[in-house]
Amino acid sequence: MTSEVLTSVEGPIGRIRLNRPKAIHALTTAMCEGVLEALEAWRGDDGVRAIVIDHAEGRGFCAGGDIRMLAESGAKDGAEAREFFHTEYRMNHRLFTYTKDIVAFMDGITMGGGVGLSQPCRFRVATENTKFAMPETGIGLFPDVGGGWFLSRLPARVGQYLALTGHRLDGAETHALGLATHYLPAEKLEEAKRRIAEDPAAIETILAELSIEAGPAKLLDHRADIDRLFASDRLEDIYAALEADDSDFARETLATLQSKSPQTMKVSLKLLLDGKTMPTFEDEMRQEYAVGARVVQRHDFLEGVRAVIVDKDNAPKWDPATPEGVSDHVIDQIFAPLPDAEAWTPA
Repeated sequence: MTSEVLTSVEGPIGRIRLNRPKAIHALTTAMCEGVLEALEAWRGDDGVRAIVIDHAEGRGFCAGGDIRMLAESGAKDGAEAREFFHTEYRMNHRLFTYTKDIVAFMDGITMGGGVGLSQPCRFRVATENTKFAMPETGIGLFPDVGGGWFLSRLPARVGQYLALTGHRLDGAETHALGLATHYLPAEKLEEAKRRIAEDPAAIETILAELSIEAGPAKLLDHRADIDRLFASDRLEDIYAALEADDSDFARETLATLQSKSPQTMKVSLKLLLDGKTMPTFEDEMRQEYAVGARVVQRHDFLEGVRAVIVDKDNAPKWDPATPEGVSDHVIDQIFAPLPDAEAWTPA
């Protein structure tokens, strides 16, 4: 069987290539373990001076995680889902704290787990093919893999907008928001990788020389609207602001939110509120693991996966069905720290 993650050393470069093309390289526990093992092996290897992460064949960098497995596990005891989150978050944390330069090439679909793979890296390359999103509220999940950390650090209320709506950013928008450090034409990626392998000390210069103007970031035309309409950390207030606004943008945004899980939209708002002042990324991962371990067994996640991925009727029946139905008590229960014996720990 062909490995779903290909790791190799090419001269002074450690290469990590996601290789699950039929699933747009969605991550499995074994893939996360493979990345962790490679990073650990190269950490003390002076011959490996930088790391490159990209994907093998296919139309995207990484579409997320193995959602079907998570739902099947969540419908039972949740043990397999917790194992996946535990391993994936260890990978995210290892990338975040790694001392060697890492370059992630976000060519094509970069969602969920792909965001978690790319955002901890020092260099993050977008192209005209990039489609960047955290669409989890549409399946009763929340923007994990460090979403509470990265999205809360975007300008003003853009992170809250992205977390709740799952809006897809193109490459230019991804770059404008700083989620990508560089914007290259896709045809220049192989040249970039070749030059980095020849001179890993010059990554920044190489990427800068190959970068081009990304073009207009259309979402930024709505920055003032987003900051005003998403000003509150209460979902009910955001709904009220959108309902009181007669612009096309507000109407379309409200319709989008009405299709998402109210429970996990509230989870997302608290995640970003806490994430902005989280002392360390390790603390962020510990909290997200506690939240994920619970959310994966709740009704909305199982129902969201049924509606979007299994039956594909795109008509989830959320419970509770409205923001008002989701009590503060339920959110507090979801966010309660796990007992020490069950809590997430870094690798």
